[in-house]
Amino acid sequence: MRRELWAVIGPFAVSGVLHLMRPGLFESIIPAPLRRWKRELVILSGVAECSCAAGLLHPRTRRVAGWTSAALLVAVWPANMQMSADLASWAWRHGDAGSWVRFAVSVARLPLQVPVIRIALRAGRTDPVGITPERGRRNGERSADSPRSGA
Repeated sequence: MRRELWAVIGPFAVSGVLHLMRPGLFESIIPAPLRRWKRELVILSGVAECSCAAGLLHPRTRRVAGWTSAALLVAVWPANMQMSADLASWAWRHGDAGSWVRFAVSVARLPLQVPVIRIALRAGRTDPVGITPERGRRNGERSADSPRSGA
């Protein structure tokens, strides 16, 4: 397994467990139009994050888990933006350094999701038996027309 997958697996596993153990921590970042279902959405996202983390661990489930992980990261992006907006409001009202630091960290985190989505998409393009989709052969195999060493 590639080490870069841990950039998806680790945060998903930790966050997923936190969503299930302490859903109240996450309910406030559900965007306003969806708040009627805030508890259900937090629990659902926790189950999805744990499932994606587990799926990325095994080669046979990695492809589906990679695509699902990328979709989940895109789906929760509005909640992360809502968190940044809420932290900005809090920082403006209170003005203390800690509030501004929390806001800055939440904003800095938003673009960092892009490389994590790319990692998940790469995992989604990995075939469990090692056949590369673009060439239709196992990784490392040569086609009949490829140059051979020593020939």
